[in-house]
Amino acid sequence: MSGVINTAHFGKALWPGINKWYGKEYDDYPVEYTDLFDTFQSRKAFEEDVMVSSFGMAPVKPEGSAIQYDSEQQGFISRYTHVAYALGFIVTREAFEDDQYDVIGQRRAQALARSMRQTKETVAANVYNRAFNSSYTGGDGKELIASDHPNVAGGTWSNISSTNADLSEAALEQAIIDMMSWTDDKGLLIATMPEKLIIPPAELFNAERILEAPLRVGTADNDPNALKSLGKFRGGATVNHYLTDDDAWFIRTNVSNGLKHFEREADRFAEDNDFDTDNAKFKAYARYSFGWSDPRGIYGSAGS
Repeated sequence: MSGVINTAHFGKALWPGINKWYGKEYDDYPVEYTDLFDTFQSRKAFEEDVMVSSFGMAPVKPEGSAIQYDSEQQGFISRYTHVAYALGFIVTREAFEDDQYDVIGQRRAQALARSMRQTKETVAANVYNRAFNSSYTGGDGKELIASDHPNVAGGTWSNISSTNADLSEAALEQAIIDMMSWTDDKGLLIATMPEKLIIPPAELFNAERILEAPLRVGTADNDPNALKSLGKFRGGATVNHYLTDDDAWFIRTNVSNGLKHFEREADRFAEDNDFDTDNAKFKAYARYSFGWSDPRGIYGSAGS
């Protein structure tokens, strides 16, 4: 049977004299996907968010003329289809019973939980890792970070740095300026503000200097750090260790219905014995989805 752990795999576990088993006691980073997404519960096979277009500007009404009437309509549809993830292992009865150190059963169960957790972190981070990839599109038919997101009413808008700049004070200031010009589907301004900077580990120290220094970084001038003095990025910078691009960076905004995580079924662990072989079976199962509805919930740059 494929994948069965037997006494041959852990011969040393059958005899006394081992000082330490190692390789399964590494520390894990705290849960990180919660900084990337808003979490919701689901009881269905999938969830859908449907955009609704708004009204435009009010035109001048000449004296005696009829009022012009606007309309609204259903817009883009974002579907979150939940995916099941599962993993397990099998231990023979002999290996389980003869184990002198509890290294085969209990520690394997802990390792299974760790695998499920890091799977979820990786699936979540991949939404960001693929944010500039046109093969992964959202409800509007565009990738998460794009220069030509369409409006239902016509025209396009952008949530990407125009020059794909590396993380810097100037790049963040330009990002905020860009966000302040964002509008809804009919061209009415929306009050978009940056909330949290999402960065890979390689940008940790750079981000700390940019956001927390009282004065501007890298200049001899005695100018204040405007990002800090104006209170931008109140959520600070969050490092995600599962991001794969060392110079890509993202800004989560205050726009609602942006990046979402739906939990259809949380991690569930079970164990049982096979009747014929008496082998012990351990398994883990979870079902969830990650994605986005309104791309205005994020701004990003792929770096230079």
